[in-house]
Amino acid sequence: MRTFLLTFLGGLAALVVFFIFLPLVLIMSFVPSGEAPRTREAVLELDLREAWNDQPAADPLSAAFGNESFVEILLRLDAAADDPGVKGVFVRAAEMNIGSSRAEELRTAFLRLRQAGKFVVAHSQGFLASGPSAYRAISAADEIWLQPGSPFEAPGITFETLFMGGLMDKLKVTPEIEQFYEFKSAAEVYKVEGYTPAAETAMSELATSVWTHSVADIAADRKMTPEAMRVLLEASPYTAERAVELKLADRLGYPDEATDAALKRAGEGKLLPIANYKPAPRNSKAVIAIIGGEGDIITGGGGPADFLSIGTPMFASDRVAADILAAANDERINAIVFRVDSGGGSAIASDQIWSAVKKAREAGKKVVISMGGAAASGGYYVSAAADMIVATRSTVTGSIGVFGGKFAIAEALGEFGINPDIVSVGGEYASAYSTERLTAVQRDKLTASLKGTYDRFTGIVAEGRRIPLAKVQEIARGRVWSGEDALANGLVDKTGDLIVAIEEAVRLAGFKPEDGYQLRLNVQDTTPFDLLMGTMAQSTGPVSQQQLLQGLAGIVGKDRAAALLRQLAQAGQPPSAQVWMPPVSER
Repeated sequence: MRTFLLTFLGGLAALVVFFIFLPLVLIMSFVPSGEAPRTREAVLELDLREAWNDQPAADPLSAAFGNESFVEILLRLDAAADDPGVKGVFVRAAEMNIGSSRAEELRTAFLRLRQAGKFVVAHSQGFLASGPSAYRAISAADEIWLQPGSPFEAPGITFETLFMGGLMDKLKVTPEIEQFYEFKSAAEVYKVEGYTPAAETAMSELATSVWTHSVADIAADRKMTPEAMRVLLEASPYTAERAVELKLADRLGYPDEATDAALKRAGEGKLLPIANYKPAPRNSKAVIAIIGGEGDIITGGGGPADFLSIGTPMFASDRVAADILAAANDERINAIVFRVDSGGGSAIASDQIWSAVKKAREAGKKVVISMGGAAASGGYYVSAAADMIVATRSTVTGSIGVFGGKFAIAEALGEFGINPDIVSVGGEYASAYSTERLTAVQRDKLTASLKGTYDRFTGIVAEGRRIPLAKVQEIARGRVWSGEDALANGLVDKTGDLIVAIEEAVRLAGFKPEDGYQLRLNVQDTTPFDLLMGTMAQSTGPVSQQQLLQGLAGIVGKDRAAALLRQLAQAGQPPSAQVWMPPVSER
């Protein structure tokens, strides 16, 4: 008996060690300890090859396993401009596309640093033919280093959308989807095999706008005319050596040599990863809350669906609306900057968030929108009630339109010997979302419902933007615009980055620039207990979206794989009105 008890207790102890103690030890390794290094004679190190979400994670589990957010990077670069302990920044450039809007905000941050007397040294191991954004992001540096033998390729810009009409034909699936109006290509990706003339016109003008101001920015930084820079870029690729001869870069060298050069500029400086940089609090009078929404707009509170989807951003209406209303009711907060980075999603969820913005204004809070890479369709819907909208010139915005319907799969199921049959009571529309094709009556009712959503959307834009409804209906119709073009047609108030939006919020709240500001940014603090409970609560399931992404990425590339999965996921959404634009890959 004694032997049995000892064996049992020993086995129990082993289970405790394996399932509780070891996970806690592993989890503790992810939790930072102690204070960040004091900033003294520092050279901040920033690696643009890392993958960042736009905004801090909304849940503790994602926060523990994710990197710093792009918003946090921008705020730290801005703080470094006024920090005497920071001498400069050393940047490892991305080789591939990072997105034109993100490049624009980084370039602006580097210009502010240089204007404040800080240096910026950048090193690249080559630029591949994936658009100008990787180069544009660092074109404002004091010195650009290229690794010998690396390529320099930035011949233009391409936007790509994956159309699935051919796939639907092969599967014998009929997309019974209606759209408002001709530019709303989110519906067309399931119905046709390429851009319609209207969509092609809109996308061509978007690409032209982004390429034009990208070339202008790079030309200004490299002290050339836009015409000369355009000729040089469109004639690429070049070798690194030739790029230096053409003054597209300054020096040849390896990463360690560029690092030494940056440290030499700083005197006795030491490299400090930007993730470890904790700026000192500023003297300030204004208090600005930064609230964010990123990813597909959905109803509910959000949170990872499974362990392998941890870190996937979700623009959850309950959570975002609650954050906005909490800031509106906080007497210590003077204004709100609402950072939007989304191509849209559910019309109902978008309307809930729009209502929260409107109520914040009614409570006396000024609300300024900062648009990230995209704030289109539902991303524009949630922005329409704000006091001011600030977008980068490269932001993809607009797409004021709606679509909805279903996929008729009865014929496809029949190929596998599955024969759906229904019994329906209560009217013809009761069976509208069965597996069969829509009847004429059902299509008419669907169209009328979507028209009601479109009319509400355009009415909200007209009211919020103080634009005549007829003008909104002219520039809406599902069409996308660059931030620069959106400014011209009244959908945006000002072009600029996140810092410009913060400064406008300070001004609208009645403060002067010299009053300064402090920020309230919701960054999740994660305890070991949070991690342990979170990991125990998540179920991986047989196949996660992350696993599918990894498999597809090896075939079609990461960006295309992510776009394809988003489109397939959107196809599986409940049959409700969608204010969403399809993922557009920029190259």
